[in-house]
Amino acid sequence: MSKKEKSIELLNRAVGDELLAVHQYMYFHFRCDDMGYDLLSGLFKRTAIQEMMHVEQLAERILFLKGEVEMKVSGDVKKIHEPKEMLELATAMEVGSVNDYNAWAKECAENADAVSKKLFEALVAEEEVHQDQYETELDNLEKFGANYLALQSVERSKSVATGTAPKGE
Repeated sequence: MSKKEKSIELLNRAVGDELLAVHQYMYFHFRCDDMGYDLLSGLFKRTAIQEMMHVEQLAERILFLKGEVEMKVSGDVKKIHEPKEMLELATAMEVGSVNDYNAWAKECAENADAVSKKLFEALVAEEEVHQDQYETELDNLEKFGANYLALQSVERSKSVATGTAPKGE
């Protein structure tokens, strides 16, 4: 396998992982929205959109390298209904991405592909932000318990009752 082919393989693996993140986080967005947890719902939706932008960046690099973008999701969406479990999975997914992208950046550097290396390093920084956001939400759940989620639901009910509910993000 040539050095360029190895970079394309790694970039496509990242595409698959990012696509899974988009699907998983949108599923969590729908579930949280349905339960009235607007803050969590919005966080999952915004993160899914950011992950879509990662797919675009990766695809552009693959195409530059004259590769084929493989739009294959790397796994199945997990049907989780409990917010704490959602946040735990999301955190684990982000940690996994950080670990993979760090390793893949190193591998690209070893193959003299500085641009793919920089792309992976930039993605690491963004995934660490997502990880921090999910860990913060887990900390809030730990500190405030069910009240933390109940307050989000109450706020939505008040907004709906007064006709001031937001029309989406």
